[in-house]
Amino acid sequence: MQTLTVDLGDRSYPIYIGGGLLSRADLFKPHLAGRQVAIVTNETVAPLYLDALRESLAGQDIAIVVLPDGESFKNWETLQLIFDGLLRARHDRKTTVIALGGGVVGDMAGFAAACYQRGVDFIQVPTTLLSQVDSSVGGKTGINHPLGKNMVGAFYQPNAVVIDTSVLNTLPPRELSAGLAEVIKYGLICDLEFLGWLEEHIDELRDLKPDVLIQAIERSCAAKARVVGADERESGLRAILNLGHTFGHAVETHMGYGEWLHGEAVSAGTVMALEMSSRLGWISGADRDRGIRLLLRAGLPVMPPDEMTPEDFLEHMAVDKKVLDGRLRLVLLRQLGEAVITDDFPREVLDATLRADYRVLLAQLGD
Repeated sequence: MQTLTVDLGDRSYPIYIGGGLLSRADLFKPHLAGRQVAIVTNETVAPLYLDALRESLAGQDIAIVVLPDGESFKNWETLQLIFDGLLRARHDRKTTVIALGGGVVGDMAGFAAACYQRGVDFIQVPTTLLSQVDSSVGGKTGINHPLGKNMVGAFYQPNAVVIDTSVLNTLPPRELSAGLAEVIKYGLICDLEFLGWLEEHIDELRDLKPDVLIQAIERSCAAKARVVGADERESGLRAILNLGHTFGHAVETHMGYGEWLHGEAVSAGTVMALEMSSRLGWISGADRDRGIRLLLRAGLPVMPPDEMTPEDFLEHMAVDKKVLDGRLRLVLLRQLGEAVITDDFPREVLDATLRADYRVLLAQLGD
């Protein structure tokens, strides 16, 4: 087992990474505020892992909330189901909410914990690769709005993150690839050596080789923990974690939440960020293509939807958390391994990026 720490002073918390951790009662008990525990999961994960977690929490007063599965349910109506469960079970301020599921479950359970009786403890137990390397760490919680993804929420840190890598054995290949988009992101934005390591081991990751998975998750979480420790509330540096996300969130919102998985949309958005960085002269065409090839090897889409126009992108990108004082800020690459947040770019370069023929770009990769 690997153990990392998100360093936030007296609010610091551990990240445990390893196989079989769901059965480790000793990892959960020190982080429970009292006897009451509310496990929030969904209808896909519950039949697989709810019993194992419940066994680890034997002796606790446990309430179970099972949500419908999918990004399309990440909304106010579903959030109310968590409050309903807590209130019906008469849970008090010493309850601990445990999120057992992927990013949607983690985001909603964390948001509910932030709001219930003005804040109760919670623990993240992520069950998808994407949530293990990204959304479970750092305290971003929230729900979607029809006009914008993750526009309603709170920064609220967990007591602990328990990452059981063995649960990935039941993860569909499409979901695994979606998680790899976020893993690759860390190499592109802040760890060039890791990018090279991923190029060597991407096939083993897709084959779920346990020791390689643990290394990739540990390195991804370590990168995120460093950034979050330096900028918890995204006042500056933390925004680099959003490489490809502004373009990607536009895809998710336009296509309908859940039509594209988050990681798939981020992958296409990352290609657009690579293309724009190349058009600005910050990275070479070869560096752009290097990133695209790795995303392709991870089984990810590298082109935006055919039906989205530049105007569609601009409409959705205008409703983005990185817009300040009416100016759109983008995360781009100054070079591979170095991301920047900037609003200082010629509008015509953005327009050219949105109008680029990504089919031609993809075809040229074989040249």
